[in-house]
Amino acid sequence: MQTFADWVQFSVAAAVVLLLLGIVVLLLVLILKKKAKSQEDGIEIEHLNQKWEQNADHLRTALLKPDELKSFHKERAKADKAKAKDPSQRRRVFVLDFEGDLAATQCNNMRDQITTITALAKPNDEVVVRIESPGGLVHSYGLAASQLARLRQRNIKVTACVDKVAASGGYMMACVANNIVAAPFAIVGSIGVVAGTPNLNRFLKKHDIDYVEQTAGESKRTISLFGELTDEKKAKQQQQLNLIHELFKKHIAENRPQVDISIVSTGEVWPASEALKLRLVDELCTSDDLLLRLGIEADIFLLKTEEKQDFKARLLKKFLGSMKMDLLDWARF
Repeated sequence: MQTFADWVQFSVAAAVVLLLLGIVVLLLVLILKKKAKSQEDGIEIEHLNQKWEQNADHLRTALLKPDELKSFHKERAKADKAKAKDPSQRRRVFVLDFEGDLAATQCNNMRDQITTITALAKPNDEVVVRIESPGGLVHSYGLAASQLARLRQRNIKVTACVDKVAASGGYMMACVANNIVAAPFAIVGSIGVVAGTPNLNRFLKKHDIDYVEQTAGESKRTISLFGELTDEKKAKQQQQLNLIHELFKKHIAENRPQVDISIVSTGEVWPASEALKLRLVDELCTSDDLLLRLGIEADIFLLKTEEKQDFKARLLKKFLGSMKMDLLDWARF
């Protein structure tokens, strides 16, 4: 009887193992297929003027009487004919979307888009970046801001649009732009730095568990998950945070000299209506109204890129992307 019970237990365990292996294999196949597909995809371009006009045509067809619709098309054909004779070329506005997570994983897409734009942009072209991000890792958002700086260095006008939130690292990106446009209740600011690390050292000592941490270099490790907390380590980490904060403040001051950095660098956030008074933003307006306004005299092109991320990057985005948390041993904006 005991032998039969052991056999049943072994069979169940084997079935569970096989099931888990099957799930892992299936996931790997799906990931590889998705990766292969994304590598074939490039930057997609959507002409927003044409999209808006097509949508308007659908509505006109539903609302206008046949004679009114005929008259409208006749007038539009006449206007299109006159426009074709005009030798002057309409300027172009390129729209980029940046939806930020903790590690700013969309930076890779944005850098490809910016490289493409810099190769084709003309002197009167403009780039509109719609930013939505509460911030994240220092080095990740520093790189994202540097990508936008590439446009400024080539004298391409950049406008940052904030419809919901561009705080901390998100604002670090936005302030690189020539102009910042924000919806009235959008959140901006949070010019500060934070680092948080749970420490289990006392728990280990209580249960007589040794944790060996060896370093070469006086300040190689400050506060860590299992290491012993000391005043020296806490002071060193605070020193590092202060250094990053000073660099952050310098970045803001260089790109937005009109702000009083001593007032705005406290780590606070403000609704855009208040941020306008602090000169953190230049105009209260949604990105939709801005693009419609620009579309009167310019052709608007939205650039979209299929994500090209490896397994590690996708895991990071999936499990950490939507979490407002501190990554161990890393400072973040």
